Amino acid sequence: MRVLFVSYPEKTIFQYLAPLVWALRTAGHEVRFASQPHFSPVINQAGLTAQPVGRDHDPWRMAEMDRDAVEAERAGLPAPYDVADAPEKATWDHLLPAYAQAVAMWHKMENFPMMADLVAFAKAWRPDLVIWEPTTFAGAVAAKACGAAHGRLLYSLDVFGVARQHFLRVKGARADDPLAEWLGRYTGGFTEDLAVGQFTIDQFPESLTIQADLTYLRTQYIPYGGPAVVPGWLTRPPERPRVALTMGLSATERYNGYTIRLPDVLDALADLDIELVATIADSERAKLTSVPANARIVPYVPLHALAPTCAAVIHHAGLATLATVSRYALPQLALHWHFDQPALARRLAAQGAGIEVGCGVATGEIVRESVLKLLADPSYAERARALRAEIASSPAPNGLVPRLEELARSR
Repeated sequence: MRVLFVSYPEKTIFQYLAPLVWALRTAGHEVRFASQPHFSPVINQAGLTAQPVGRDHDPWRMAEMDRDAVEAERAGLPAPYDVADAPEKATWDHLLPAYAQAVAMWHKMENFPMMADLVAFAKAWRPDLVIWEPTTFAGAVAAKACGAAHGRLLYSLDVFGVARQHFLRVKGARADDPLAEWLGRYTGGFTEDLAVGQFTIDQFPESLTIQADLTYLRTQYIPYGGPAVVPGWLTRPPERPRVALTMGLSATERYNGYTIRLPDVLDALADLDIELVATIADSERAKLTSVPANARIVPYVPLHALAPTCAAVIHHAGLATLATVSRYALPQLALHWHFDQPALARRLAAQGAGIEVGCGVATGEIVRESVLKLLADPSYAERARALRAEIASSPAPNGLVPRLEELARSR
């Protein structure tokens, strides 16, 4: 069968989707990945076939004109999707203007540059199945135009599906619906699958997720971070318990930096009998006036190679990072701030495999106490093993392919 993946051009989002593309390709299916033209090299670098559509448009260029405003919106979930974590906000007065703002200033800007060309390509190529990331609604429109089965592939908690469910509940018989009004113009009439797909693929263990009243297909998250080289020192067993510290790539690539006081954290961990491996961007490392003797500072190391050598991991609760660490049954300290990270960190702590601390209160001393607790209390490792077992109980992407084939046949 022919399968079309669709995403706006963001490297970190693409990396969540790539393993399922590989699975479908190795199962013998013809697969193309559609995005804006300038993104083709990223797709090709993963060994995949790019389908350029539309014109290049980078909304981050506009954001860089007012970085302070972007930074101010960095904490937590943006409206209307904040109701997924704070259902008490799910009122008509909150959701209607929030959806109107999201459609006008976010979703249209991402989708419009690709929409017409993507629909034309889908009509010509006739895919049997379209997989789209949850805000690239152009994928659903293209699927509708050519009659393909289609679904979303999550890169986060399903804040989009849950928020949409809240919206429909409070909307009742009201006519106003900014998302439907926008998408319906492209299809001659709106149907709810344009907003949430006919099904949703969730790559993360159910104990950590949130769900709407939708059809979910579960699979394992397979780590992929782009090109990587494993350094020689990582092939040698650590002499002391190794603790990794990573606060993600987007913090410095897209935003103004880390949301913790990095020097304070390094100083607080300096006298512990551990080997601290901290992945710190060169721009942030240059700001450090000293590096503790027990710390190794590197700009990047593939986490799926580093994690198996560790006793615990400190991270920002990004879903790719958390899911990678969870595959290796490691206790985790989640220092959260952005998007769905606070909600995810709380679920991790409730599951028992880690400790969550908001970056706003994460002092060096709190981080130190938390690391000592993770290393000393065996219950964290026990719950981490249970989380790993839950992950292993879901099919890998290759195991999901037969179900996707069935859905495509039944369209």
